[in-house]
Amino acid sequence: MRENRLRTLWQRQEAALCAWLTIPSSFSAEIMVHTGFDCFTIDLQHGLIDYQTAVPMLQAISTTEATPLARVPWNDPGAIMKMLDAGCYGIICPMINNVGEALAFTDACRYPPQGIRSYGPKRATIYAGDDYAAAANDTVLAIAMIETAAGLANVDAIAALPGIDALYIGPADLSLALGRSQRTDQTDPVLVEALEKVLAAAQRHGKVAGLHTATPAYARAMIEKGFQLVTIASDAAFLEAEARRVVAATRGEGRAKQAQGPY
Repeated sequence: MRENRLRTLWQRQEAALCAWLTIPSSFSAEIMVHTGFDCFTIDLQHGLIDYQTAVPMLQAISTTEATPLARVPWNDPGAIMKMLDAGCYGIICPMINNVGEALAFTDACRYPPQGIRSYGPKRATIYAGDDYAAAANDTVLAIAMIETAAGLANVDAIAALPGIDALYIGPADLSLALGRSQRTDQTDPVLVEALEKVLAAAQRHGKVAGLHTATPAYARAMIEKGFQLVTIASDAAFLEAEARRVVAATRGEGRAKQAQGPY
């Protein structure tokens, strides 16, 4: 079975750097995956990517040792299993609110007897190896997004589930859910407390905590706090930020506006 480098990094108590892929292009994905990030998340929830586009993007990721992840549109077993069959080594599932939803998610990620995943790893066997079926349950990652008030309230019980490998904070939705301004790189005390609550729950149950960030400085600060899966922006955000920087520099307008955008 091909190594899941995220598991290796986490076993060494190291942090993994992730980038989000939202542009529906295998070529832009190929450019991104040769930049040195540890993993890449294909966003099928809020990006412009569908399944037919995601598969060649996974093939582009395969040209490196980076770990391929996908954020599925919803907690739908069919969508989860299809992306795993395509070769994703981890699924990030949005809007996990309680233990029941978390169990439904983890069940879709594991073959029996640990779960209900249907057998048919079409491209996954090509990517991972002929022993995929035997090793998949111990290799594939189930990463639950905590981004609602209910999810935050139930975070300890969610983190305690054996099938959950990591908790991933969606700062935009969590900000809105807690009645605060939507943004990444939160410094609002209410959100800081929420981030610390998720991190503490993950660490208490031996799980990894992850977070989406917009800048290297904030990402480094979160790694120092103990987050071990840190996403730094997206392909679209990097493209926009560099284009703005070049235009501003050429016109002598000073520092360009920081690209935020959805993750």
